[in-house]
Amino acid sequence: MNREEAYKILEKNMTKPNLIKHCLAVEAVMKHFAEMNNEDTEYWGNVGLLHDIDYELYPEEHCKKYKEVLKDVVDYDFIRTLESHGHELCTEVRPEKFMEKILITIDQLTGFITACVLMKPSKKLEDVEMASMLKKWKRKDFASRNTKRENRILDK
Repeated sequence: MNREEAYKILEKNMTKPNLIKHCLAVEAVMKHFAEMNNEDTEYWGNVGLLHDIDYELYPEEHCKKYKEVLKDVVDYDFIRTLESHGHELCTEVRPEKFMEKILITIDQLTGFITACVLMKPSKKLEDVEMASMLKKWKRKDFASRNTKRENRILDK
């Protein structure tokens, strides 16, 4: 599957602009890590792009509908990687491979950065300072509050 085909699948299954933006962010960072590690950037990017492909249509079954949504399109490793990013939240598939660990980390990190951006009056990434993000990172209550807030925003 090439990037164009992956994006068509994304468009078919997602309509919420903020959720699409999140997937695009995860795609970009996954491609970066693939390049850094001499991995297939298109494959890794497609994993990032489609990592939440079942979220909008099946929010209660997120991470459990990948096989149904992506049947006959991707291989077992692709599905397993997607399932593993929901470890402890919605699946028991533990992230074991390098790419799986990167995906779960990138998904959480891009969500954290998005929450920091959304707290700025301008809602612009360039207005977020590293010192501010580091302070929020240390606050135990920041992620719990903003995860709910981010999910409401992603659901719009």
